[in-house]
Amino acid sequence: MKLTTYACVAMLAIFLMSCSSDDNTEDLTGETGTLTLKFDNSVGDSDFIFGDTYTKSNNESYKLTTLKYLISNVSITDSEGNTFTYPYDENIFIIDEANADNEGAIHIILEGVEAADYTQVTFGIGVDQERYNLGAEGQGDFLEEAADAGMLWNWSTGYRFTRFDGTYSSDSVTDEALAIHMGSVGNAIDNYREVTLDFPNSVRVREDASPQIHIVADIAKVFDGTTSVNFSDGYDQVHTSAETTPVIADNMQGIFTVHHVHN
Repeated sequence: MKLTTYACVAMLAIFLMSCSSDDNTEDLTGETGTLTLKFDNSVGDSDFIFGDTYTKSNNESYKLTTLKYLISNVSITDSEGNTFTYPYDENIFIIDEANADNEGAIHIILEGVEAADYTQVTFGIGVDQERYNLGAEGQGDFLEEAADAGMLWNWSTGYRFTRFDGTYSSDSVTDEALAIHMGSVGNAIDNYREVTLDFPNSVRVREDASPQIHIVADIAKVFDGTTSVNFSDGYDQVHTSAETTPVIADNMQGIFTVHHVHN
């Protein structure tokens, strides 16, 4: 008799737990929200500042007057493994340090994001070959935006993915011109790279919740990243070379980390 009673109690408990679980399940069908990516350029642990002098591992130093790069193909993955990709025509952005807010951040505001609990973001640095092969007429409004921002050569060469202008100094030279204008060089060289970053905690996108993801970009790693480069070896003027541009592209792939998120 006692065994029967215990069995009934156990079944009742399971039933109640099941009902409780069902009641707590959110129906997010059709719900959307806003997600902000905050790009914060730094050098090591310090905020990047125009005109400040930064020293590389080989004791060369540099200071910049322009710092821009292209971000595209942003997608986010939720806790169930589902991926939301921002609409293609709007999914390309210029990160320009000159447009940073008082805290040093440049904001990408993504609207109409499907409601979910997200754990990961993926984005491209530059422009992929699929987008470039749509031709000048297939770039929409971004072609003019990029041209106005100085992020475009002529169309046959294509976009500048990164633009760092300034000067560098070493034991033998002082304030020599520094220009990193790197892209894919049409179809001849593909320097597009993608980055995937995990979030330290889930990012809750809802109609009434607009989380922010704080992404730090360590500019020091552009020159001291996967490969440490010497300005004196030709990395003071990086434009269309098949030797130097892929090195900078690979280094750019490693500059980003998620510092924290705000839900």
